[in-house]
Amino acid sequence: MTIRSGTVYPFAALCGQERMKLALLLTAIDPMIGGVLIRGEKGTAKSTAARGLAALLPPLAEGKAAPFVDLPLGATEDRVIGSIDLEAALAEGRASFQPGLLARADQGILYIDELNLLDDHLVEAILDAAASGVNRVEREGRSLTHLARFTLIGTMNPEEGDLRPQLLDRFGLAVAVSGEGDPVTRVALMRACESFERDRDAFAGVWAEAQAALAGRIVHARNALPHIALSRPMQGFIAEICRRNHVAGHRADLAIARAARAHAAWDGRDTVTAEDVTEVAPFALLHRMRGATPDMSPPPPPPPPNQSPESDQPDEDGGEVGSTLSPPPLAEPTGDSARGGAEDKDEVQAIGAAFTPRPLGPTPRDSVLRTGSGRRARSLSASRQGRMVSSTPRRERDDIAFDATLRAAAPYQLSRRAEGPGLAIRIRPEDIREKRRERRVGSFLLFVVDGSGSMGAHRRMVETKAAILSLLLDAYQKRDQVAMVVFRGTGAETVLPPTGSVERAARLLADLPVGGRTPLSAGLVEAARLLDRVERRDPATRPLVLILTDGRANAGLGGGPPHEEALRLAAALGHRFAAARFIVIDTEPPGLIRLDLAGRLAAALAAPCLRTEDLRAEDLVHFAKEFQS
Repeated sequence: MTIRSGTVYPFAALCGQERMKLALLLTAIDPMIGGVLIRGEKGTAKSTAARGLAALLPPLAEGKAAPFVDLPLGATEDRVIGSIDLEAALAEGRASFQPGLLARADQGILYIDELNLLDDHLVEAILDAAASGVNRVEREGRSLTHLARFTLIGTMNPEEGDLRPQLLDRFGLAVAVSGEGDPVTRVALMRACESFERDRDAFAGVWAEAQAALAGRIVHARNALPHIALSRPMQGFIAEICRRNHVAGHRADLAIARAARAHAAWDGRDTVTAEDVTEVAPFALLHRMRGATPDMSPPPPPPPPNQSPESDQPDEDGGEVGSTLSPPPLAEPTGDSARGGAEDKDEVQAIGAAFTPRPLGPTPRDSVLRTGSGRRARSLSASRQGRMVSSTPRRERDDIAFDATLRAAAPYQLSRRAEGPGLAIRIRPEDIREKRRERRVGSFLLFVVDGSGSMGAHRRMVETKAAILSLLLDAYQKRDQVAMVVFRGTGAETVLPPTGSVERAARLLADLPVGGRTPLSAGLVEAARLLDRVERRDPATRPLVLILTDGRANAGLGGGPPHEEALRLAAALGHRFAAARFIVIDTEPPGLIRLDLAGRLAAALAAPCLRTEDLRAEDLVHFAKEFQS
């Protein structure tokens, strides 16, 4: 679609949100920055700003306005990337290319609202085109390359789920927005919106001069951009900022360098200064620090010429800019709580050092059709989204497999042409084949954690928390749903209902106390209740349940000796949820005498059992990978 200046809210009239407007202008000046991701709550002018920016872009060579393409969430891969024109093939007997949305967005803006809800493989294809300026199409044995030079703008509400870190990193810039806190600004916003709705053309006329000034400034900055110098000290300054903020890889460095050049061009300078760098650096750092918010205070000044930019200079407060992914370690317990073993005392133990686990392997594809998104397991798609893996004569979604349809019709073309004049290719209903598509979906991980007093002995909860945190980080990357049940004292509780917010789970884990008796039976019953709710909501789900306990059940539900009662419930749990995979993590400390109660629990569940002294990242993830398949 093409945006006319009088039909959208003028960019120059936007009230507040100065950081968002600056990030958008920088990407308009240099589309090779890699796009901007706007993250924030609803009603913060994200869409309004994106549409308003399109009206500022210089017209195309033909005099047409720069295109603004709004990519719908339900768009298929063929619609986005391009495909063979089926109508031309059937009507004229020739194979021709039907451009997709990436081709339509060339030299304009590609806008994606609620980007986090779009399938990952589509996001990857769009980001590839945005970074290279070229779209490559492989369809039905034919290849095509066309220009796709567009400014990419994506918006999302983090409350509805996040993007994988790999995809976040591909965006050049990101900005977080929220509602304006200044009452004066909020009043001005209301009055401006009322004027716009009352007479859009008149409102646009009032702001026409300011709009023209912005558009001219963008053109001037674009023309000046190739001549902007970035000195070696400024390059060292950028490298030091990225190092201090612990970003992975070098995309942040490159994004800051490009954005700083664009900022200098926007301000009419021919050389990048420290002010340019400090102004744009937060845009490149925000989304590259998983689970943490980068320090938005001004970074340190660039090093003097006689000082190496790689030297480690502390901040004013003695720390470093930014933070790490892992939650900060809690203070070590002292006094009585440090001794452990007292079941009537609660204590909070720190999280041990998190490790990088090997990815939980993909579950082999089965015949169940699934919806949703994620990165854990391959599944046949129940919609028209995903990659084609085969074809079928079953007509379900009118998702035509062009090549398979032609192959089915090919043996009959001679006999059908003998019937009389007609189309070059004659297709009958029985020839039609539909695509069977494959997509990746997330999994559901349920942690059932023993929080009794015995877990406080020998710092067992420290290493148990480290193992849980490491799997949570892997679940974050795979976009899994996670939940947590904790049993301690006299009962069990779902402390974390099913959620995609792994950061929330990590915060809860940091504050998880230990103390009291071990009601293992109550934990198994609560896990069964939660699994039942998950199964009723999505019958196709395949949960992975990790039970972390030493098995010392000493508080039952009244069905006999607590441990024997727990074994009966475990056997019933494994039988009831046959589609689930169970793993028991034995937290009993090493020693000459071992009760192996957790091993008996695992046997009742028909599940593997690991001991904590053997619990390395490779061991735990290996078992999770093996028993999810």
